[in-house]
Amino acid sequence: MADLPDNPASLWPAVSPAQTEAPPPRRWVWSAMAPSERRTRLRELRTWVEWLRHTAELHNEIPPCWYRHRWVREMLTALYVGWLRTYEGEKTPGRELAEADWINTLHAFRPHMKLPACVGGHQEPPLPPPPDPKAEEEWELYLATSADTTDPARHPAEAEVRRMTAEPDLPL
Repeated sequence: MADLPDNPASLWPAVSPAQTEAPPPRRWVWSAMAPSERRTRLRELRTWVEWLRHTAELHNEIPPCWYRHRWVREMLTALYVGWLRTYEGEKTPGRELAEADWINTLHAFRPHMKLPACVGGHQEPPLPPPPDPKAEEEWELYLATSADTTDPARHPAEAEVRRMTAEPDLPL
C-alpha cells in the first residue's frame, strides 16, 4: 500500500490565485457596451433565449423577432442574468427557493413579452412622437414653481421624529 501524503490537499490540483477570486459582476447595460461586446452578448443571450423558448414552451409568447424589440430584449436580459445568478451562482442562505422565485418571475414577465403585432412576422414598433419644443421650458417652470419642488422640508411624522431624537429625561 502506498504511503499516504502528509497533506491530503496535495491530492487536488493546485488552484492559482486568479481562479480563487470571484469574477467581476457582469453588467448588461446594452447602451454602455462597445459594439463588439454588444454583438457577443447578444449572441450569448440568443442561445439562452432559444433554449428558454424550447424548454419552457414559450415559442408562442416570445416572438422570434424578440431581439428587435428593445423592451422585450431588456426583460429577457434581466431574466437571463437572474437565471445565471440563480442556477450558476453561489447558494445564498435564505434563498432556498431561488429557483422557484426565478420561475415565478418568468411567469410574471410572460404577458409583457407577447407582441401581437409580430404574430404574422416582425412589425417595427411605432416611432416615438417628435419632441415638444416647449417641453424643456415647461419642465424648468415646473421645477421653479411647483409645490412639489419648492415647499419647505417637513417630515410627515415630525413630532415623533423629535421625540425619538430628544435627549432622554433623566430621573431626578
